Amino acid sequence: MSNSSFLTEFLLLAFADKRELQLLHFSLFLGIYLAAVLGNILIISAIASDHRLHTPMYFFLLNLSILDFGSISTTVPKSMANSLWNTRAISYSGCAAQVFFLFFFIGAEYYLLTVMAYDRYVAICRPLHYGTLMGSRACVQMAGAAWASGFLYAALHTANTFSIPLCEGNVVDQFFCEVPQLLRLSCSDSYLREIGLLTFSAFLFLGCFVLIVLSYMQIFTAVLRIPSKQGRHKAFSTCLPHLAVVSLFVSTGLFAYLKPPSMSSPALELVVAVLYSVVPPTLNPLIYSMRNKELKDAVWKVIDWTFFSSKKLPIFFCK
Repeated sequence: MSNSSFLTEFLLLAFADKRELQLLHFSLFLGIYLAAVLGNILIISAIASDHRLHTPMYFFLLNLSILDFGSISTTVPKSMANSLWNTRAISYSGCAAQVFFLFFFIGAEYYLLTVMAYDRYVAICRPLHYGTLMGSRACVQMAGAAWASGFLYAALHTANTFSIPLCEGNVVDQFFCEVPQLLRLSCSDSYLREIGLLTFSAFLFLGCFVLIVLSYMQIFTAVLRIPSKQGRHKAFSTCLPHLAVVSLFVSTGLFAYLKPPSMSSPALELVVAVLYSVVPPTLNPLIYSMRNKELKDAVWKVIDWTFFSSKKLPIFFCK
């Protein structure tokens, strides 16, 4: 194969060669995927059905859950299907779709996490201006900007990656189509364009991360000035989950795409890929609901209405 135009499929990384281990991988990923889907659907349903949660913070959290649901659905189901059917193949178009949607959901999620940090900053540091700065229209515009940024980010990376000639085979050493692995199949210097674009994107992400850190420095300074212990606890309970999610997301993502070649090994790359593509969408619902009594109560109401009540789950909409 001398050019990527002749490729019709790629071969993804197989977790195991033995049938028993393939079925074990399928079962493990199925459990993780169902936990992620159930957790994010519960968050979405709880926020949509409880009018007390129709606030900017929960509106952004609803968008985050939708993005998490999308990102884990981009990679895990295909890997499960390959293990179940004892194959490694993914079509050329399927690979391009994976690259696009993974960049789309992860890019939009990161910009949304930046917006969520700004929301917490305004709520705690400028509470008197919160209603003005975080009105319904402003929230919709900020969420829409995050989704649009993710789309442009994904379109740029996907178009650039698949315009590069790929003539070093079709074996991708990852359980999904990951851009650094695809670039290893390049046989020309044109792959440097995508590396440059990835580096530029990393600096943008670091810029957003700096904004998030600066926001939280001011937030923690303001929280420590709150005289009551209960007030400080309430403020921290709304901020710490977000900070934990951002830290996990940024550290694993940047390491996956910017680690030095000397640190590369198949096992390490697999672990890092799981950490940034599978773990955050699975843990985010747990992290956000664990320390948030309002959200926890709303989730239990959804579970009660769904499994233990014959009444239909009410859905409220903001006016």
